[in-house]
Amino acid sequence: MTKEAIIEKTVRLLDGLAPDKVQEIADFVEYISIKQDESELQSGIQYLVSNSDTFSFLNDDEDIYSLNDLKEKF
Repeated sequence: MTKEAIIEKTVRLLDGLAPDKVQEIADFVEYISIKQDESELQSGIQYLVSNSDTFSFLNDDEDIYSLNDLKEKF
């Protein structure tokens, strides 16, 4: 079923519901939309951070500690 067909079917079903139930469904759709937007934003931020060279200078630092410096190993 296409997206347009699903939307048409949903509108027909909503037309037969009581106003308070329609509002409840509208609130739920708004919640889902906000969650999707937040997820897309988080994915975008993760992409930017993972591809950023902001902390690349740390790769040039020499290691000042080794495993021999540990007093206890877990």
